[in-house]
Amino acid sequence: MTATESAVLDRIDRVEITSVTLPLPTAISDAKVLTGRQKPMTEVAVLFAEITTASGLVGIGFSYSKRAGGPGQYAHAREIAPVLIGEDPSDIAKIWDKLVWAGASVGRSGLSVQAIAAFDVALWDLKAKRAGLPLAKLLGAHRDSVRCYNTSGGFLHAPIEEVVDRAAESVASGIGGIKIKVGHPDNAVDLARVTAVREEIGDGAALMVDANQQWDRPTARRMCRALDPLNLVWIEEPLDAYDFEGHAVLASNFDTSIATGEMLTSAAEHRELIRAGGADVVQPDAPRVGGITQFLKVMALADDRNLQLAPHFAMEIHIHLAAAYAREPWVEHFEWLDPLFNEHLRIEDGRMHLSSRPGLGVTISDQARSWTVAQHEVHG
Repeated sequence: MTATESAVLDRIDRVEITSVTLPLPTAISDAKVLTGRQKPMTEVAVLFAEITTASGLVGIGFSYSKRAGGPGQYAHAREIAPVLIGEDPSDIAKIWDKLVWAGASVGRSGLSVQAIAAFDVALWDLKAKRAGLPLAKLLGAHRDSVRCYNTSGGFLHAPIEEVVDRAAESVASGIGGIKIKVGHPDNAVDLARVTAVREEIGDGAALMVDANQQWDRPTARRMCRALDPLNLVWIEEPLDAYDFEGHAVLASNFDTSIATGEMLTSAAEHRELIRAGGADVVQPDAPRVGGITQFLKVMALADDRNLQLAPHFAMEIHIHLAAAYAREPWVEHFEWLDPLFNEHLRIEDGRMHLSSRPGLGVTISDQARSWTVAQHEVHG
Protein backbone atom coordinates (compact mmCIF):
# COMPACT_ATOMS: atom_id res chain seq x y z
CA MET A 1 0.00 0.00 0.00
CA THR A 2 1.40 3.40 -0.96
CA ALA A 3 1.39 6.48 1.25
CA THR A 4 -1.39 7.96 -0.87
CA GLU A 5 -3.56 4.87 -0.56
CA SER A 6 -3.08 4.68 3.19
CA ALA A 7 -4.44 8.23 3.56
CA VAL A 8 -7.80 7.23 2.05
CA LEU A 9 -10.27 6.56 4.88
CA ASP A 10 -13.25 5.45 2.83
CA ARG A 11 -14.93 5.69 -0.58
CA ILE A 12 -18.36 6.92 -1.64
CA ASP A 13 -20.20 3.87 -2.92
CA ARG A 14 -23.80 5.05 -3.37
CA VAL A 15 -25.66 8.36 -3.66
CA GLU A 16 -29.43 8.65 -3.35
CA ILE A 17 -31.28 11.88 -4.07
CA THR A 18 -34.93 12.39 -3.23
CA SER A 19 -37.26 15.26 -4.06
CA VAL A 20 -39.97 15.76 -1.44
CA THR A 21 -42.87 18.21 -1.49
CA LEU A 22 -43.72 19.35 2.04
CA PRO A 23 -47.29 20.75 2.25
CA LEU A 24 -47.89 23.71 4.55
CA PRO A 25 -51.04 23.70 6.70
CA THR A 26 -51.79 27.34 5.84
CA ALA A 27 -50.97 29.43 2.77
CA ILE A 28 -48.25 31.88 3.80
CA SER A 29 -48.14 35.55 2.72
CA ASP A 30 -45.49 38.18 3.35
CA ALA A 31 -44.88 41.59 1.77
CA LYS A 32 -43.83 40.02 -1.55
CA VAL A 33 -47.34 38.65 -1.89
CA LEU A 34 -49.01 41.96 -1.03
CA THR A 35 -46.95 43.72 -3.70
CA GLY A 36 -47.95 41.09 -6.26
CA ARG A 37 -44.43 39.80 -6.82
CA GLN A 38 -45.11 36.31 -5.52
CA LYS A 39 -48.03 34.02 -4.85
CA PRO A 40 -48.84 32.72 -1.36
CA MET A 41 -46.61 29.84 -0.34
CA THR A 42 -48.40 26.50 0.06
CA GLU A 43 -45.49 24.05 0.02
CA VAL A 44 -41.73 23.69 0.33
CA ALA A 45 -39.68 21.57 -2.08
CA VAL A 46 -36.98 19.67 -0.19
CA LEU A 47 -34.01 17.95 -1.82
CA PHE A 48 -32.51 15.15 0.28
CA ALA A 49 -29.14 13.56 -0.37
CA GLU A 50 -28.07 10.31 1.28
CA ILE A 51 -24.45 9.36 0.73
CA THR A 52 -23.32 5.83 1.62
CA THR A 53 -19.68 4.79 1.82
CA ALA A 54 -17.97 1.46 1.24
CA SER A 55 -17.65 1.04 5.02
CA GLY A 56 -21.40 1.44 5.46
CA LEU A 57 -21.55 4.96 6.88
CA VAL A 58 -24.44 7.14 5.72
CA GLY A 59 -24.56 10.94 5.62
CA ILE A 60 -27.81 12.87 5.26
CA GLY A 61 -28.09 16.36 3.81
CA PHE A 62 -30.80 18.55 2.42
CA SER A 63 -31.51 21.71 0.49
CA TYR A 64 -34.84 23.35 -0.27
CA SER A 65 -36.74 25.81 -2.43
CA LYS A 66 -39.84 27.88 -1.81
CA ARG A 67 -42.53 28.53 -4.45
CA ALA A 68 -40.35 27.51 -7.42
CA GLY A 69 -37.07 25.80 -8.24
CA GLY A 70 -37.45 22.43 -6.55
CA PRO A 71 -37.60 20.37 -9.78
CA GLY A 72 -34.61 22.31 -11.11
CA GLN A 73 -32.52 21.60 -8.01
CA TYR A 74 -33.37 17.91 -8.26
CA ALA A 75 -32.53 17.78 -11.97
CA HIS A 76 -29.15 19.42 -11.46
CA ALA A 77 -28.33 17.19 -8.49
CA ARG A 78 -29.17 14.13 -10.59
CA GLU A 79 -26.85 15.27 -13.38
CA ILE A 80 -23.82 15.89 -11.17
CA ALA A 81 -24.26 13.08 -8.60
CA PRO A 82 -22.09 10.55 -10.51
CA VAL A 83 -18.92 12.58 -9.86
CA LEU A 84 -19.20 11.70 -6.16
CA ILE A 85 -18.71 7.97 -6.71
CA GLY A 86 -15.29 6.75 -5.62
CA GLU A 87 -14.31 9.92 -3.79
CA ASP A 88 -13.05 9.90 -0.20
CA PRO A 89 -15.94 11.56 1.65
CA SER A 90 -13.56 13.31 4.03
CA ASP A 91 -12.21 15.48 1.19
CA ILE A 92 -15.19 17.81 1.32
CA ALA A 93 -13.65 20.97 -0.15
CA LYS A 94 -12.17 18.99 -3.04
CA ILE A 95 -15.56 17.37 -3.70
CA TRP A 96 -17.34 20.74 -3.61
CA ASP A 97 -14.99 22.04 -6.31
CA LYS A 98 -15.51 18.89 -8.36
CA LEU A 99 -19.29 19.25 -8.16
CA VAL A 100 -19.28 22.93 -9.10
CA TRP A 101 -17.00 22.28 -12.08
CA ALA A 102 -19.28 19.45 -13.20
CA GLY A 103 -21.94 22.11 -13.78
CA ALA A 104 -19.70 25.09 -14.41
CA SER A 105 -21.71 26.40 -17.36
CA VAL A 106 -24.63 27.26 -15.06
CA GLY A 107 -22.45 29.22 -12.66
CA ARG A 108 -21.33 29.20 -9.04
CA SER A 109 -24.40 30.63 -7.36
CA GLY A 110 -28.14 30.16 -7.32
CA LEU A 111 -29.85 26.91 -8.20
CA SER A 112 -26.65 25.10 -9.17
CA VAL A 113 -24.95 25.48 -5.77
CA GLN A 114 -28.25 24.91 -3.95
CA ALA A 115 -28.27 21.45 -5.51
CA ILE A 116 -24.66 20.95 -4.42
CA ALA A 117 -25.62 22.03 -0.89
CA ALA A 118 -27.56 18.82 -0.24
CA PHE A 119 -24.46 16.74 -1.03
CA ASP A 120 -22.16 19.04 0.94
CA VAL A 121 -24.34 18.93 4.06
CA ALA A 122 -24.50 15.13 3.79
CA LEU A 123 -20.69 14.94 3.63
CA TRP A 124 -20.34 17.08 6.77
CA ASP A 125 -22.96 14.95 8.52
CA LEU A 126 -21.01 11.85 7.55
CA LYS A 127 -17.69 13.33 8.69
CA ALA A 128 -19.08 14.19 12.11
CA LYS A 129 -20.62 10.72 12.42
CA ARG A 130 -17.25 9.15 11.65
CA ALA A 131 -15.79 11.20 14.49
CA GLY A 132 -18.70 10.29 16.77
CA LEU A 133 -19.46 13.96 17.37
CA PRO A 134 -22.32 16.39 16.84
CA LEU A 135 -21.40 18.59 13.88
CA ALA A 136 -21.02 21.65 16.13
CA LYS A 137 -18.41 19.83 18.20
CA LEU A 138 -16.54 18.72 15.09
CA LEU A 139 -16.40 22.36 13.97
CA GLY A 140 -15.53 23.58 17.47
CA ALA A 141 -18.50 24.86 19.44
CA HIS A 142 -18.46 28.07 21.45
CA ARG A 143 -21.70 27.09 23.20
CA ASP A 144 -24.12 24.21 23.60
CA SER A 145 -27.25 26.26 23.01
CA VAL A 146 -28.16 29.27 20.86
CA ARG A 147 -30.69 32.06 21.25
CA CYS A 148 -33.71 31.36 19.06
CA TYR A 149 -36.61 33.40 17.74
CA ASN A 150 -39.86 32.42 16.05
CA THR A 151 -41.04 33.74 12.67
CA SER A 152 -43.87 31.46 11.63
CA GLY A 153 -46.58 33.23 13.65
CA GLY A 154 -45.96 36.71 12.32
CA PHE A 155 -46.88 36.59 8.64
CA LEU A 156 -48.99 39.31 7.02
CA HIS A 157 -51.84 36.99 6.08
CA ALA A 158 -52.64 36.61 9.79
CA PRO A 159 -54.83 39.22 11.52
CA ILE A 160 -53.03 41.19 14.19
CA GLU A 161 -55.03 39.52 16.98
CA GLU A 162 -53.66 36.14 15.89
CA VAL A 163 -50.11 37.50 15.57
CA VAL A 164 -50.27 38.95 19.09
CA ASP A 165 -51.68 35.74 20.58
CA ARG A 166 -49.06 33.56 18.88
CA ALA A 167 -46.26 35.89 19.97
CA ALA A 168 -47.39 35.60 23.58
CA GLU A 169 -47.67 31.81 23.27
CA SER A 170 -44.20 31.55 21.78
CA VAL A 171 -42.60 33.60 24.54
CA ALA A 172 -44.45 31.55 27.17
CA SER A 173 -43.25 28.31 25.56
CA GLY A 174 -39.58 29.30 25.86
CA ILE A 175 -38.83 30.96 22.52
CA GLY A 176 -36.24 33.70 22.94
CA GLY A 177 -37.59 36.25 20.47
CA ILE A 178 -40.38 37.09 18.04
CA LYS A 179 -40.07 38.25 14.44
CA ILE A 180 -43.06 39.60 12.54
CA LYS A 181 -43.44 40.59 8.93
CA VAL A 182 -43.81 44.19 7.78
CA GLY A 183 -43.99 45.74 4.33
CA HIS A 184 -47.73 46.36 4.18
CA PRO A 185 -48.65 48.93 1.51
CA ASP A 186 -49.93 51.17 4.32
CA ASN A 187 -47.00 51.98 6.61
CA ALA A 188 -49.40 52.85 9.43
CA VAL A 189 -50.61 49.24 9.44
CA ASP A 190 -47.04 48.02 9.91
CA LEU A 191 -46.44 50.39 12.81
CA ALA A 192 -49.71 49.42 14.48
CA ARG A 193 -48.90 45.70 14.20
CA VAL A 194 -45.37 46.06 15.55
CA THR A 195 -46.56 48.29 18.38
CA ALA A 196 -49.27 45.79 19.34
CA VAL A 197 -46.76 42.93 19.57
CA ARG A 198 -44.30 45.06 21.52
CA GLU A 199 -47.01 45.99 24.02
CA GLU A 200 -48.04 42.34 24.38
CA ILE A 201 -44.59 40.81 24.97
CA GLY A 202 -43.12 43.76 26.88
CA ASP A 203 -40.08 45.95 26.42
CA GLY A 204 -37.66 43.32 27.67
CA ALA A 205 -38.50 40.68 25.07
CA ALA A 206 -36.54 40.38 21.81
CA LEU A 207 -38.56 41.63 18.82
CA MET A 208 -37.47 41.74 15.18
CA VAL A 209 -39.24 42.80 11.96
CA ASP A 210 -38.78 41.68 8.36
CA ALA A 211 -39.79 43.75 5.31
CA ASN A 212 -38.77 41.07 2.76
CA GLN A 213 -37.09 43.62 0.44
CA GLN A 214 -40.29 45.53 -0.28
CA TRP A 215 -39.39 49.13 0.67
CA ASP A 216 -37.68 51.65 -1.56
CA ARG A 217 -34.96 53.83 -0.06
CA PRO A 218 -37.18 56.76 1.05
CA THR A 219 -39.73 54.41 2.63
CA ALA A 220 -36.99 52.45 4.36
CA ARG A 221 -35.55 55.62 5.88
CA ARG A 222 -38.97 56.72 7.14
CA MET A 223 -39.77 53.31 8.57
CA CYS A 224 -36.39 52.85 10.24
CA ARG A 225 -36.86 56.24 11.88
CA ALA A 226 -40.37 55.34 13.03
CA LEU A 227 -39.33 51.91 14.31
CA ASP A 228 -36.19 53.05 16.15
CA PRO A 229 -38.06 53.85 19.42
CA LEU A 230 -39.58 50.35 19.63
CA ASN A 231 -36.31 48.75 20.79
CA LEU A 232 -36.09 46.16 18.01
CA VAL A 233 -33.21 43.70 17.76
CA TRP A 234 -33.08 44.29 14.02
CA ILE A 235 -34.93 45.45 10.90
CA GLU A 236 -34.55 42.78 8.23
CA GLU A 237 -34.29 43.23 4.47
CA PRO A 238 -35.67 46.77 4.33
CA LEU A 239 -34.35 47.05 0.75
CA ASP A 240 -33.65 44.83 -2.23
CA ALA A 241 -31.24 42.08 -1.20
CA TYR A 242 -28.59 43.32 -3.65
CA ASP A 243 -28.78 46.98 -2.64
CA PHE A 244 -25.70 46.68 -0.48
CA GLU A 245 -24.99 50.42 -0.49
CA GLY A 246 -28.56 51.27 0.49
CA HIS A 247 -28.43 48.87 3.41
CA ALA A 248 -25.09 50.38 4.44
CA VAL A 249 -26.64 53.87 4.62
CA LEU A 250 -29.39 52.57 6.89
CA ALA A 251 -26.92 50.67 9.07
CA SER A 252 -24.83 53.80 9.60
CA ASN A 253 -27.72 56.21 10.25
CA PHE A 254 -30.08 54.38 12.62
CA ASP A 255 -29.69 52.81 16.05
CA THR A 256 -31.59 49.63 15.18
CA SER A 257 -29.41 46.98 13.56
CA ILE A 258 -29.91 46.17 9.89
CA ALA A 259 -30.08 42.45 9.03
CA THR A 260 -29.87 40.91 5.58
CA GLY A 261 -28.24 38.15 3.53
CA GLU A 262 -30.76 35.31 3.38
CA MET A 263 -31.42 35.77 -0.34
CA LEU A 264 -27.76 35.77 -1.37
CA THR A 265 -26.70 32.58 -3.08
CA SER A 266 -22.92 32.44 -2.77
CA ALA A 267 -20.10 33.27 -0.40
CA ALA A 268 -18.90 35.80 -2.99
CA GLU A 269 -22.15 37.79 -2.75
CA HIS A 270 -21.87 37.85 1.03
CA ARG A 271 -18.32 39.12 0.70
CA GLU A 272 -19.58 42.10 -1.29
CA LEU A 273 -22.38 42.77 1.20
CA ILE A 274 -19.95 42.74 4.11
CA ARG A 275 -17.35 44.80 2.24
CA ALA A 276 -20.00 47.48 1.62
CA GLY A 277 -20.95 47.58 5.31
CA GLY A 278 -24.49 46.59 4.38
CA ALA A 279 -25.37 44.56 7.48
CA ASP A 280 -24.98 44.67 11.24
CA VAL A 281 -26.47 41.16 11.33
CA VAL A 282 -25.52 38.74 8.55
CA GLN A 283 -28.14 36.10 7.68
CA PRO A 284 -26.60 33.45 5.43
CA ASP A 285 -28.52 30.31 4.55
CA ALA A 286 -26.34 27.20 4.16
CA PRO A 287 -28.58 25.47 1.58
CA ARG A 288 -28.75 28.68 -0.47
CA VAL A 289 -25.03 29.47 -0.54
CA GLY A 290 -23.91 25.96 -1.46
CA GLY A 291 -23.76 24.10 1.82
CA ILE A 292 -21.69 24.14 4.98
CA THR A 293 -18.37 24.48 3.15
CA GLN A 294 -19.42 27.85 1.74
CA PHE A 295 -21.28 28.91 4.89
CA LEU A 296 -18.06 28.58 6.87
CA LYS A 297 -16.45 31.08 4.49
CA VAL A 298 -19.27 33.54 5.19
CA MET A 299 -18.85 32.98 8.92
CA ALA A 300 -15.17 33.84 8.67
CA LEU A 301 -15.93 37.03 6.72
CA ALA A 302 -18.55 38.09 9.28
CA ASP A 303 -16.28 37.32 12.22
CA ASP A 304 -13.47 39.36 10.68
CA ARG A 305 -15.79 42.42 10.68
CA ASN A 306 -17.16 41.73 14.19
CA LEU A 307 -20.68 41.24 12.84
CA GLN A 308 -23.59 39.40 14.39
CA LEU A 309 -24.84 36.15 12.82
CA ALA A 310 -28.44 34.97 12.43
CA PRO A 311 -28.73 32.14 9.87
CA HIS A 312 -31.93 31.92 7.86
CA PHE A 313 -34.34 28.93 8.08
CA ALA A 314 -33.08 25.28 8.15
CA MET A 315 -32.52 25.25 11.92
CA GLU A 316 -31.55 21.56 11.87
CA ILE A 317 -28.36 22.62 10.06
CA HIS A 318 -27.90 26.11 11.44
CA ILE A 319 -28.00 25.22 15.14
CA HIS A 320 -24.60 23.57 14.62
CA LEU A 321 -23.10 26.41 12.60
CA ALA A 322 -24.38 29.12 14.94
CA ALA A 323 -23.02 27.23 17.94
CA ALA A 324 -19.58 27.39 16.31
CA TYR A 325 -19.65 31.18 15.78
CA ALA A 326 -17.48 33.29 18.08
CA ARG A 327 -20.18 35.86 18.91
CA GLU A 328 -23.54 35.04 20.45
CA PRO A 329 -25.81 34.41 17.43
CA TRP A 330 -29.51 33.82 16.81
CA VAL A 331 -31.18 30.84 15.11
CA GLU A 332 -34.54 31.09 13.38
CA HIS A 333 -37.15 28.63 14.63
CA PHE A 334 -39.64 27.25 12.11
CA GLU A 335 -41.83 24.27 12.90
CA TRP A 336 -42.53 23.80 9.18
CA LEU A 337 -39.80 21.20 8.67
CA ASP A 338 -40.65 19.17 11.81
CA PRO A 339 -42.57 16.44 9.90
CA LEU A 340 -39.48 15.68 7.82
CA PHE A 341 -37.42 14.33 10.72
CA ASN A 342 -37.80 11.78 13.49
CA GLU A 343 -35.89 13.96 15.97
CA HIS A 344 -36.68 17.47 17.18
CA LEU A 345 -34.59 20.19 18.79
CA ARG A 346 -35.20 21.13 22.42
CA ILE A 347 -36.08 24.75 23.17
CA GLU A 348 -35.91 26.05 26.71
CA ASP A 349 -35.30 29.39 28.42
CA GLY A 350 -35.12 31.24 25.11
CA ARG A 351 -32.49 28.94 23.62
CA MET A 352 -32.28 26.07 21.15
CA HIS A 353 -30.13 23.26 22.52
CA LEU A 354 -27.69 20.99 20.71
CA SER A 355 -28.28 17.28 21.05
CA SER A 356 -25.52 14.77 21.76
CA ARG A 357 -26.39 12.78 18.63
CA PRO A 358 -23.54 12.58 16.07
CA GLY A 359 -23.65 14.55 12.82
CA LEU A 360 -26.70 16.73 12.28
CA GLY A 361 -28.52 14.45 14.69
CA VAL A 362 -31.55 13.86 12.45
CA THR A 363 -32.99 10.99 10.43
CA ILE A 364 -35.58 11.23 7.65
CA SER A 365 -39.11 10.36 8.76
CA ASP A 366 -41.51 7.96 7.08
CA GLN A 367 -43.83 10.94 6.61
CA ALA A 368 -41.17 12.72 4.56
CA ARG A 369 -40.62 9.65 2.40
CA SER A 370 -44.36 9.43 1.76
CA TRP A 371 -44.18 12.90 0.16
CA THR A 372 -41.54 11.77 -2.36
CA VAL A 373 -42.14 13.03 -5.89
CA ALA A 374 -38.88 11.83 -7.51
CA GLN A 375 -35.93 9.64 -6.55
CA HIS A 376 -32.66 8.61 -8.16
CA GLU A 377 -29.69 6.45 -7.12
CA VAL A 378 -26.13 6.30 -8.38
CA HIS A 379 -23.95 3.27 -7.51
CA GLY A 380 -20.26 2.56 -7.70
